[in-house]
Amino acid sequence: MPARDIIIVPHPTLRTKADRITDFGPELQELVDDMIITLHQASGAGLAAPQVNVSQQVILVEFGSDEDEDIPPILYVAANPKITRFSQEIVSGAEGCLSIPGFMGEVERAQEIVVEGQDRYGKPLKMKFQGWIARIFQHEIDHINGILYTDRTSRVWEADEDYNPV
Repeated sequence: MPARDIIIVPHPTLRTKADRITDFGPELQELVDDMIITLHQASGAGLAAPQVNVSQQVILVEFGSDEDEDIPPILYVAANPKITRFSQEIVSGAEGCLSIPGFMGEVERAQEIVVEGQDRYGKPLKMKFQGWIARIFQHEIDHINGILYTDRTSRVWEADEDYNPV
């Protein structure tokens, strides 16, 4: 289970709509395990398979509590994720990306979303998120559709040293 290389723009895989997952066997399990290691080594909040040059619809999101650092973060794995509901409320926030190192941009996203898909074993998922975790899911789901945060902003800047990408 090695970490995989994270590809960066302008790699063409980042601009390709990823294939749906149909086989939840050992190959997918190895990919997910490798992506978890890669996410942790990169200190990111999320990672999509296209970012490790695999054009498949699988994403990871790791999110912890802002109020209680003693609560360990929760790791979400979603195959074939789709946002089935967006709130009317839109919020603007700064985003970075492991595939666009050293830069950030201001992006408007829905405050609340409902995500449906499957877990890493093919069981159905339906999850509701709001706030920062909703932003991360939207960012990662964009990746499996060949969309980068820079497509959704007109303002990009160089990140400072403390930058923590989405």
